[in-house]
Amino acid sequence: MAKSRRYKDLLKNVDRDVFYSLSDGIGLVKSSSVKFDETVDIAVNLGVDPRHADQLVRGTVALPNGTGKDVKVLVITQGENIALAESSGADLVGSDEYISKIKGGWIDIDTIIVTPDMMAKVGQLGKILGPKGLMPSPKSGTVTTDVVKSVKEIKSGRIEYRVDKQGIIHSVLGKIGFGSDKLYENASVFLSAIKGARPSSVKGTYLKKVTISSTMGPGIKIDVSSIAS
Repeated sequence: MAKSRRYKDLLKNVDRDVFYSLSDGIGLVKSSSVKFDETVDIAVNLGVDPRHADQLVRGTVALPNGTGKDVKVLVITQGENIALAESSGADLVGSDEYISKIKGGWIDIDTIIVTPDMMAKVGQLGKILGPKGLMPSPKSGTVTTDVVKSVKEIKSGRIEYRVDKQGIIHSVLGKIGFGSDKLYENASVFLSAIKGARPSSVKGTYLKKVTISSTMGPGIKIDVSSIAS
């Protein structure tokens, strides 16, 4: 795949044989000159075997400076929770009508929060929502009786992470327009959460590789020894 001249110019500043400190890596990411506010991503390769249930790494973490993205939240609930969800700042709130819309192919949302009394119906949408990473679950805090708390946390920067089949966790850290200190703080909090989620069954090296990048920029390898406990 051909790379743009701008990409090649950025690559000249990155030594592919060097593992940078987190702060230096963020500085390189922010040197991008694209004329839009790129997303900053992180990829963490773990020494786990996701085929084993006791080595699945997943959870949620609240990024202290948010993601820079306006997350569109749908709450599926009923009764008095309808008014509570509407007051909490959810973008869309409803019940059976949204279940019918999703069955019809509509999935124009980023996150779905469900109260337990609606999970029997929402569970029928697993084949639609699962592949999109939108299926609510108690572990991710998206199946809850406290919709107000959940909506506010997600809107303010709470994200879900989950290891994929290759043993990698991908996540967003923020935007290029964030100050270096904010990106550093988000990255530190995210990596601390990953370290804290280490399964007890995992032996040997847990954090194997960490890479950060911007939407249009090259991957920058981070020195794991500087962040591993």
